[in-house]
Amino acid sequence: MTFEPLYSLSGLFVGALVGITGVGGGSLMTPLLVLLFGVHPATAVGTDLLYAAITKTAGTAVHGMHGRVNWKIVGSLAAGSLPVALLMLWLLAGVDRKSIGVTNTITTALGWLLVMTAIMLVFRGPILELARRAIGDRTPPKPTTILALTVILGFVLGVLVTLTSVGAGALGVTILLVLYPRLDVREIVGSDIVHAVPLTLIGGTGYWLIGEIDWPMLLALLIGSIPGIIIGSLLAPKLHERTIRIVLAVTLAVVALKLLTG
Repeated sequence: MTFEPLYSLSGLFVGALVGITGVGGGSLMTPLLVLLFGVHPATAVGTDLLYAAITKTAGTAVHGMHGRVNWKIVGSLAAGSLPVALLMLWLLAGVDRKSIGVTNTITTALGWLLVMTAIMLVFRGPILELARRAIGDRTPPKPTTILALTVILGFVLGVLVTLTSVGAGALGVTILLVLYPRLDVREIVGSDIVHAVPLTLIGGTGYWLIGEIDWPMLLALLIGSIPGIIIGSLLAPKLHERTIRIVLAVTLAVVALKLLTG
């Protein structure tokens, strides 16, 4: 077990961007590990899931103390995501994760999710406005319909997060804002973060059990990312967040292109 300072430096960089933009670390950390350090995609995903579970726990405490959690949404998402996460882990345990087929599946899914995340970063406002116009003066969906759609969203997020460690951030929040337009954005974000904790914890634990966690790398990432998130949170009010989001979106698009084209 050797300590790699470059992992901590990467954690510091990703943590700072998370603190500034609020974008989930999985969108940045997993492709960084795969492309820059040559970590196998399955190991990168598994390690990042545990990394996310640990870092998001602090966010859960903050949002919970401020009452910014809608537990009904959290429960509905979890009802869809947690069972399918266990199913995905069972499937991954039964295949050769080092095979070209599994590697290509993870990297392709990761690439397309990064493209979608980049789009959401730049165009979330217009997308939400388009959705509101499409709904217009129609009769609002019944609560049972919204509940069912939330469970389905949880199912989709469970598949995506377990396979790639990406999806519960920009993508999940945007769809929740469409489903629950009257809720405060902070409540949506808080609920999304709280839901991500058990999902990433189950995913990370599952990858641990099938032998896809790099513990020295995880420790090095945490050593860098925790001060990085604090620094980013302090810098955020002083920076033009819109510009940072655009730069981040372009970076994610370039990384996605590299993943998709090899």
